[in-house]
Amino acid sequence: MTTLNTTTDLRHHLAQNNTLALRHFCEAEHPAEVAEALSTLSSYEIWEVLQATSFEIRREILCSFGEDTLYDLVLTLDRKVVALILTAMYSDDRANLFRRLTDEQREHLYPALAKAERENIRKLTSYPEESAGSVMNSDYVALRKSMSATEAIDQIRLEAPTKETVYYAYVVDDERRLTGFVSLKDLIVAQPDAIIETFMHKEVLFARAEDDQEKAARKIQKYDLIALPVINGRDALVGIITHDDALDIITQEQQEDLEKLMAISGQHKAGTYLKTSFWVHFKNRASWIVGLSILGLLSGTIIHSFEDSLMALMVLALYMPMVADTGGNTGSQSATVVIRALALSEIRAGDAFKVIFKEFRVSLLMAVILAILSFGKVMWLSSGSDIPLGFSLPMIGATIAIALGMQVVTATLIGAILPMAAVRMKLDPAVVASPALTTVVDITGLLIYFSTAKIMLGI
Repeated sequence: MTTLNTTTDLRHHLAQNNTLALRHFCEAEHPAEVAEALSTLSSYEIWEVLQATSFEIRREILCSFGEDTLYDLVLTLDRKVVALILTAMYSDDRANLFRRLTDEQREHLYPALAKAERENIRKLTSYPEESAGSVMNSDYVALRKSMSATEAIDQIRLEAPTKETVYYAYVVDDERRLTGFVSLKDLIVAQPDAIIETFMHKEVLFARAEDDQEKAARKIQKYDLIALPVINGRDALVGIITHDDALDIITQEQQEDLEKLMAISGQHKAGTYLKTSFWVHFKNRASWIVGLSILGLLSGTIIHSFEDSLMALMVLALYMPMVADTGGNTGSQSATVVIRALALSEIRAGDAFKVIFKEFRVSLLMAVILAILSFGKVMWLSSGSDIPLGFSLPMIGATIAIALGMQVVTATLIGAILPMAAVRMKLDPAVVASPALTTVVDITGLLIYFSTAKIMLGI
């Protein structure tokens, strides 16, 4: 079914009050597909469709909606209906929605919620943005170490309908301090009367609520976890981060790094391109580009200062773009691999010397290869050109080749040094790359190019 036909069919069934057809649609399709189809309807129509299905299916569909659709539902529908919607949502999705609301809108909705839900929302929204606490949910199963395997399974069976994941159950003491965990597999293979303390896993990977969300997500990725427990300063279990949330976090962080690499400021969120006005896009891009353009005036000043050299030997001007492009490419490559290694915690600021030494060796090999190629290019393309008296084509080719080789080495080192220096100064390494790097490399490249020509050719 296409989205248009689905929308038409849904409205037809709504007009006919065909609850059976609406329930079949909600239960036969994947929740994400249902959410995508429903997002074309009005808030009132969406709620009418959702009422036709079970609480569990309704929850899955609601948590598959985009933030904008949920936001419209909250602002449009009656407060009592909104309370039912919020109650059906998982705790982390509910908290994310509340972060978008104003204080006035929150206070309007709080009275319609049960006390436990109000406190849960306040707790989850109290953590700083982009911290592990801000993306965790409280839909986990907690067990006592004195329980038997049978008692634990009975408790999981009882709580499962309201939990996002129950594959892991976490063992806590009387003060809710995390002491271990068990998986469903552990409970199933254990003897029915076996006490949890005797077979639980005591070495537990966890994140602290104040940790950066990306650090927690990378831990889930590294150790192939389904969920990661989150503890507070007293080591008490306060929530979990599930694998699907970790995927969203990593995707968001990668988009943020990508846009910073392209010198785009502002908020970095997925799926917002068409929803963002052209004026906001302009503001996000213009500041860096204008600033780098002003800095780029130095390139013109350098060329102007070597005007006599260009007039004496115009062939130098023909190979300026080659030197500039090669420097930009090698510098961007170096910056990209270093930034990626920093993002994945493969290297730290203290590894600067190792990184620079490695990139220096790589750049030397590339410099030799590219210098030989550029020398051959000059000899081949300029063999029929008029060369002024006092100059030889091999000498000109050697000058350009040496300048290109030096540019490759310096551009590669700059590409490695800038991100490492940014980390040392506690700045985002992605911000210094790409356009900013290209501008710096262009300036240094021109200085190397003309200085080499002046020394070797005497112009």
